[in-house]
Amino acid sequence: MSKPTRTFDHIPVVDISGLYSDKLADRQQVAKQIADAATNVGFLYITGHRIPQSLIDALLVRTKEFFARPHREKMRYYIGNSSNHSGYVPEGEEQFYGGKIDHKEAYDINNDLGHLSQQGPMIGPTQWPDMAGFKEDVSAYYQAALNLGQLLFRGFALALDLPEDTFDDKVKNPPSQLRLIHYPYNPDAQDREGIGAHTDYECFTLLLPTTDGLEVLNDNGEWIDAPVIPESFVVNIGDMMEILSNGRFIATSHRVRKVKEERYSFPLFCSCDYDTIIEPLVDPAPGIKPGTYQPMCCGDHLLAQTMHTFHYLKERVAKGELQFPDSSADASSFGKLREVL
Repeated sequence: MSKPTRTFDHIPVVDISGLYSDKLADRQQVAKQIADAATNVGFLYITGHRIPQSLIDALLVRTKEFFARPHREKMRYYIGNSSNHSGYVPEGEEQFYGGKIDHKEAYDINNDLGHLSQQGPMIGPTQWPDMAGFKEDVSAYYQAALNLGQLLFRGFALALDLPEDTFDDKVKNPPSQLRLIHYPYNPDAQDREGIGAHTDYECFTLLLPTTDGLEVLNDNGEWIDAPVIPESFVVNIGDMMEILSNGRFIATSHRVRKVKEERYSFPLFCSCDYDTIIEPLVDPAPGIKPGTYQPMCCGDHLLAQTMHTFHYLKERVAKGELQFPDSSADASSFGKLREVL
């Protein structure tokens, strides 16, 4: 069988309130809609998520306060000062596929695990800025979003016709990272990319943007707008879910462009635990040859892909301080990118 062509022209909306139901039939009905969207688009909006607006409002206030600080103060918390990839990311620090520089700044928040046994290149205590209320309000949102991600993992299990608890023991202490992203106002940025075309590395992303700008690539090579829908999140399939689903759910390439007005974006990259072996859990999708997806360590893939894009990590590689993990894939190995780049 040939691989289906995804010629979508919009992003579907799924009300996930049924995932909170005590009735399996209700949860399965939502899972079917998730499966349809993940198969045919790789992106979906979700409503009915139960994250209080007060947490979102507080997150935005703290984010604006931090990015309003002078550059010199923000650089005190530079991500290159951390041992586990958390902190401030200045404009130009990241370069995605094709060498394009991202015109944005960010602050990366870890799953704030302080246990010595949990520390590693992509996991451990967060480097928090010295700013009243920032840690408290951002942590509160992070935990609510992480809980929603855990619920979606159960929904994805049902969407693959797997036991609902398939991922429960694989997401106990995940290196799921929350990014606070700021795109500065630029009246000349109509045709300027903020983030170049890429797929996300993890299982899926739970995204909260404040304004439009996100675009998604279909199989015709067309960029489809994903405008902001109030009281919803955007969810997109990442590299690891493409492997776990054996090609049924494809990591869809996306980008941010036309950033004219000031914009904030809050993606939570939902991952499995660092040492989890990511491998197909179901039979191959139509058009996918058996053995296309090889097992890899979750943390190794996450680290390797991050090393491909962050300047400070590239410097550590050049100095011999850091090496690429053996169990990792090249950049642009997933989704439409492997065909067009």
